[in-house]
Amino acid sequence: MKIGICGICGRMGLAILDVVLEKGHTLVAAFDVPENPNFGKDVSQINSKCPPGIKVVTINKSVLSQCDCIIDFSSHKAAMELLRISTDSKTPLVIGTTGFSEDDKNEIHKAAEIFPIVWSPSMSVGVNILFKITEIAAKALSSDYDVEIFEAHHKFKKDAPSGTANKLYDIVRSSMPGMADAKAVYGREGFTGERTKKEIGVMAMRASDIVGEHTVFMAGPGERLELTARSTNRATYATGSVLAAEFLLGKNPKLYSMFDVLGL
Repeated sequence: MKIGICGICGRMGLAILDVVLEKGHTLVAAFDVPENPNFGKDVSQINSKCPPGIKVVTINKSVLSQCDCIIDFSSHKAAMELLRISTDSKTPLVIGTTGFSEDDKNEIHKAAEIFPIVWSPSMSVGVNILFKITEIAAKALSSDYDVEIFEAHHKFKKDAPSGTANKLYDIVRSSMPGMADAKAVYGREGFTGERTKKEIGVMAMRASDIVGEHTVFMAGPGERLELTARSTNRATYATGSVLAAEFLLGKNPKLYSMFDVLGL
């Protein structure tokens, strides 16, 4: 496939580039911001495995038509710019960026009526298995089980809680009997009173170089279930992103999830 990467100079962008090249695909577009030290460079200067000829540039229409798919791991602002340009070119898009507003999310849904998009709060295969297991467990249990969600990421992550933690919260609310009106509690301090049955704790940790960790605690009388997905490097996210790009080849306009990609 001919693949473009938006946010190519970031940690995830570079990890995705490695997988793209390892799987025999061709990089045809490399987008990032002018403030990045690698902006304007040929990608072969950043990754020697990449053939020369592709420079890091700002998002533009001219190269989108050459791409079979664009993989985006940038910022929500850049992702929305890419989305709007892709609406004209109808270039399939994999969105791994998080931190979108409700208006942004609505715009993504509308764009998927024009061209195919895979959008997921996490491209990790393991995390998406965690989503499914959490759904199964929540359906089987009742609100007698208190649910707390914990996530940890590196100190450079800008949004909190993570998109993955928010997705786990949504899964519990929609799947656990009697919890459709539950509220998120993002921190506890001082005299908070007793925990109610209609709350789901969502806690975030930011430290050092933690790649990503998510645990769903479901605590009932006399027992506690802990469901955890822990990433030790970015390869799992990069691999999932390229799998999503491969999945989109030839697909009709629609908003797809990683569940579709993995056949869950």
